[in-house]
Amino acid sequence: MTRFDGDLERTFAALPPAHGRGFAQTWWGQAWLKALEETALDSQQLKAGRRLARAGAVGAVSVRPGRITAVVQGRDRTAHRADVLLEELTEGQWDRFLDMAVERAGHVAALLDREMPPHLVEDAAARGIELLPGMGDLEPECGCDAWDHCGHTTALCYQMARLLDQDPFVLLLMRGRGERDLLNDLQARSAAPAIARPELSEPAEPEGVDAAEAYATGDILPPLPALPESPAEPGAPPSLDTETPPAPGVEPAALEFLAARTAAEAHRLLSDALRARPEQRIAEAGLTPSQDAVRLAAGSPPADVAERLADGSGRDREGLETAVRAWRLGGVAALAVHDEEWAVEGETLARARAALESAWDEEERPALRARGNRWTVVGGPGQLRLGRDGRWWPYREKRGRWVPAGGPARDPATALAAARSATEE
Repeated sequence: MTRFDGDLERTFAALPPAHGRGFAQTWWGQAWLKALEETALDSQQLKAGRRLARAGAVGAVSVRPGRITAVVQGRDRTAHRADVLLEELTEGQWDRFLDMAVERAGHVAALLDREMPPHLVEDAAARGIELLPGMGDLEPECGCDAWDHCGHTTALCYQMARLLDQDPFVLLLMRGRGERDLLNDLQARSAAPAIARPELSEPAEPEGVDAAEAYATGDILPPLPALPESPAEPGAPPSLDTETPPAPGVEPAALEFLAARTAAEAHRLLSDALRARPEQRIAEAGLTPSQDAVRLAAGSPPADVAERLADGSGRDREGLETAVRAWRLGGVAALAVHDEEWAVEGETLARARAALESAWDEEERPALRARGNRWTVVGGPGQLRLGRDGRWWPYREKRGRWVPAGGPARDPATALAAARSATEE
């Protein structure tokens, strides 16, 4: 239930507890909470505020220009008056907002439907009007004398997000205009003749630049700026550790891991692009789902995420660990050698045999049994695998599996020595 105290104050009855649901369902309600969570310095106070709001500890909420107020009961049952302040728009900003809203009738229609479409906020921002709060815009005042957001003001903000979901005019009231006044102003401007409002008349044709003149200046323009420096390390994704229960099928730990790996991969690609000359920037071929699962697993995921990646790659847990070892030794090429067994024929076979013949002296050459692109030491734990690029990859036997034992080599003797060294460790 809402009570209007004139057009510049609205009082909302206390909302029931919000057990098992989020505080903001709309994008603008979520933007309000983002401003709160980016402003508050103490994450524990955010959690305390969520608990209070979820338990129904926030009383009736009074909304007026620049301020919201409510009495909030703490966990010890002590009641405190909590206020949150938001700067009002200036008269000039309101004039620009009203002009913008009149120009696009869809803006007014959306507001009357209790919606705040993104293009309304974007159009307002283009004219220097920030409707939604940003970081640091929500200023707290509380009877508990906290200097930053406390559990009481945080609870009020979470409750406010629920009110904003229901009616975005509440935000406009905080910015300085009540619903009735705002609609009256819009109606008056819509009815005003265009001659009285030159700012809404058809804009004059902009002065152009002669194309030949613009083209001729190409040789005297300054050079392009140097490429930016690569960041020292990938950015850290935000934490998803909140008290709001995730939607069915959503695993916060898995999302956090994917976000971290995406940031790391983006950092690697950017660093490679900045180091390479333009002609060297050739995009890598896309990975298969199985290969991508191995790539992600190389980022040391949590155990439950690793289980899912093993399933996604078509391997068991131990098989995934072996594939990850191959990936770390040589990426896609090493994983292909690990997974693929192919027939070596024709000129490729002749070159492979010549390399094996010349790698050792006659008396030192090991007995090798060939199958496809794999040469296994007879009676020993070593194996050589030939990649399609002509390089030899060392493998060793471990618990009945062939495991990568090192990076590639052009010389099969060097590769086999790496396999034997790994076996002896």
